[in-house]
Amino acid sequence: MLATYLLEGLPRTLLRPEAPGFRLAYALVVNAGVGVIGSMWILRRAVTAGMLSTHQTGFGSDRRAAVGVGVGLLLGAALFVAQQPPTLDPVVLINGFSQVVVVSTAETLVCWAVVGASLETALRLRSVPLPQIWAAIAASALFGLYHFAHSPPFNSLRMVLLLSVVGLITSAFFFTVRSVYGTILLHNFLGLFGVLDALARQGHLAGLQQAAASLIATAVGTLLLLAMLHRAWLHPHAVRRTNPADTVRTS
Repeated sequence: MLATYLLEGLPRTLLRPEAPGFRLAYALVVNAGVGVIGSMWILRRAVTAGMLSTHQTGFGSDRRAAVGVGVGLLLGAALFVAQQPPTLDPVVLINGFSQVVVVSTAETLVCWAVVGASLETALRLRSVPLPQIWAAIAASALFGLYHFAHSPPFNSLRMVLLLSVVGLITSAFFFTVRSVYGTILLHNFLGLFGVLDALARQGHLAGLQQAAASLIATAVGTLLLLAMLHRAWLHPHAVRRTNPADTVRTS
């Protein structure tokens, strides 16, 4: 949250399409560094130690990932259109989607793959009833609280509470489908509407009407980084090679 506040909330990066330097620093340091690499490192240690399974973290089989991507794409797009976004301009949508996906990837990994899956396991080990429900609520609340470090209007109490409720949609998808990639897509469509709506209200939507190569490149780079770390650290074959004596649990 501190890193996000310094590189996004304080300079209001997400509300300034004309500030590529801040966006790049925010994307690389906070999202790619802390959110993606940091989260994947924690998950790798948890999985190889037998504390979590790849299934629980949302990095199960390739087939589950493919199904999750398909469902997340369709459901996310449907929810986005149903909210009547301020524009359906394809260039604006591509730029906006690219801008948000970097944040959505980090949020999904931190709030749901790391905290949600870990809390679910801890509650189950203590025989707490309905561990998935409590984990879903905690992950959603954490997602909402995180936005106190963001630009206006996302840092208001009303918006934080609203985003915590919206986070329950992401929680329901993650704990049902168990696909990080699908969850990122769904979560990104939810975030895309919020960002476009905020930009439109403040008269900054025009800044996304021209193709932004830096936004697209950063988004593609983030997803490639995630896929590479997944393949090297959390793919079932990689886990077995790292710790062949470990029996990965599936729940």
